[in-house]
Amino acid sequence: MKADLHINTFMRNGITCLGDAYVNSPFKLMNITEDKTLNQLHLIVMSSSPGVLDNDAYDIKIKVVDDGVLQLHTQSYQRLFNMQNGAIQNMEVTIGKGSSFIFLPHPAVPHEQSIFNAKNTFYLQDDSSLVWGEILTCGRKLNGEVFQFSTYHSTTDIYRNGQLIIKENLFIQPAIVDPSLLGQMEGYTHQASMIIIKNKAAVNSRKESIYNYLSLIEDISFGVSATPSNGLIVRVLGYKAEQLHNCLKHISTLIQ
Repeated sequence: MKADLHINTFMRNGITCLGDAYVNSPFKLMNITEDKTLNQLHLIVMSSSPGVLDNDAYDIKIKVVDDGVLQLHTQSYQRLFNMQNGAIQNMEVTIGKGSSFIFLPHPAVPHEQSIFNAKNTFYLQDDSSLVWGEILTCGRKLNGEVFQFSTYHSTTDIYRNGQLIIKENLFIQPAIVDPSLLGQMEGYTHQASMIIIKNKAAVNSRKESIYNYLSLIEDISFGVSATPSNGLIVRVLGYKAEQLHNCLKHISTLIQ
């Protein structure tokens, strides 16, 4: 199934509003903004499908207006079902001048023999802000499907003023390289990554508070690194999807 999700925003009296939007099955889009007096638009992406199926192709395009603030939410975990050919997802986000985009989707749960390729591209201006997270689980652990998926490949490219500043490449094929090996996940079953790029605040000053918060969490291993472009990259390894998702959501509050 080919599915599209296209979102445009505009400003009205200093408040970010949903403009042109196009979605088709299985996607649905809902405005869940509670305080409509604040300059922040909250949208939730819902799906009528139980998950990502073989031969699915998702195309997501988002434009955040200058000085706008958009936070995108997901409804539930992204289940990747058994596949023969694979599924793909392309997401392209253009973040205008002085604008912010926040997206911390629920974890991906790859089922046995699933094949998934995702490409995420973000275009920022000098004073744009981005908070982006990604969580990958080992699969349905309670069903005994620990790293039984075929391929999970996700790339993230972040550009500022047309110049590539960050490139992520998450590529796992458990049948070829054992994720439990030294230099891989080393016994952990879940991993989370978070990229934070701020336009005004010195985000590097929040590095210590993020480190101190993660130090209090049990059964995880983590690292916090500065980027060359007023940003931070956070890596977390653990055993529980909900725990890692809550960690990323809490970190997003520490950098506001």
